[in-house]
Amino acid sequence: MHSLKEADLNGKTVFLRADLDVALVNGEIEDDTRLQSAIPTIEYLLKQNARIIIAGHLGRPSPKSQISPVPKGGNLKSQIGTNKNDFSLRPAARWFADKLKIENCKFKVRDLSGFEGWEIGPDIFLLENLRFYKEEEKNDPEFSKKLASLADIYVNEAFANSHRNHASIAGVPKYLPHFAGFHLQQEIEVLSKVLKNPDRPFIVIIAGAKLETKLPLVEAMHRIADYVLVGGKLAEDIKTLFKIQHEKIEGRKSALLIADLKPKEEDITEKSIENFLQIVDLAKTIVWNGPLGKTSNDKTRIIVSEEGSRKLAEGLVKSSAYTIVGGGDTVGFLEKACLLDSFACLSRNRCFLSTGGGAMLSLLSGEKLPGVEALI
Repeated sequence: MHSLKEADLNGKTVFLRADLDVALVNGEIEDDTRLQSAIPTIEYLLKQNARIIIAGHLGRPSPKSQISPVPKGGNLKSQIGTNKNDFSLRPAARWFADKLKIENCKFKVRDLSGFEGWEIGPDIFLLENLRFYKEEEKNDPEFSKKLASLADIYVNEAFANSHRNHASIAGVPKYLPHFAGFHLQQEIEVLSKVLKNPDRPFIVIIAGAKLETKLPLVEAMHRIADYVLVGGKLAEDIKTLFKIQHEKIEGRKSALLIADLKPKEEDITEKSIENFLQIVDLAKTIVWNGPLGKTSNDKTRIIVSEEGSRKLAEGLVKSSAYTIVGGGDTVGFLEKACLLDSFACLSRNRCFLSTGGGAMLSLLSGEKLPGVEALI
């Protein structure tokens, strides 16, 4: 990948694909970790006299909410459906204005060559949710060209989205000089090192919702880790499937431990927590992705059961192992449980907070990420 510091940025317009997919509660940002990750790159671009167009997505708007970009020279006529406010990036625009200390920002929706957005400051424009356009997730070439026409240079600072083959991730870089943002570059460097030569024992802890969709990733982890610990809600048939897939692996493979659940299935059992922590005590390298218990519902995002995740987090802080914590739900749990500062205070040589969830696991599994491949 080309480093951003190699780019001639003076007087150029930069299309900055950032990770803006944050949890909102009553229209307020609950966890700004992903937004924070883009700040060093944004500040560098501004110092280099560049104009920035920040782009990203929020959630999964329904097809009824989607529109098409206005043709060049046409009039902006918003056709976004009634749930626009649920997925609007207006809170992110306000956050950036506050963080960058931009005064007198009116947050009036404006048209930028047919795209809605906000002029945050004299050199920063934030586009409205790209998933309001159906062409984004389809990686439509014409849509990619239209986005590319807005800028002179492309920068990817959205590692957590880089496993998606979407227009703003894999399409736009085809038409512009492209560079990696500072945080994305750090993510690749840290995770690649773990993938190639981890200090052992190397332990991977995978949990969270929809674990059945992570089966291929868990299988891949068996080939590089010494232990794979699986938590979260698992139906009995999925547990059996995990074990069958594990037995099919030939050659070197990890030890597999799947947690048992409490009767109400809201958290893993005390015994399982103890077993996890015993293995953690042996580790030299740890990757954790996904809370161990039920942590939220769709609307209020309120912690329901945190005992397993809290005890695991406390064990990781005490451990001397190099620890990578990733995934929006995991970092969000640490924030809500007032544990994030404990990880942030650890030295860079002891802990890394990744913004990626699926992207992190995909990279560690040896998969090629479309967003990273597009930067090569």
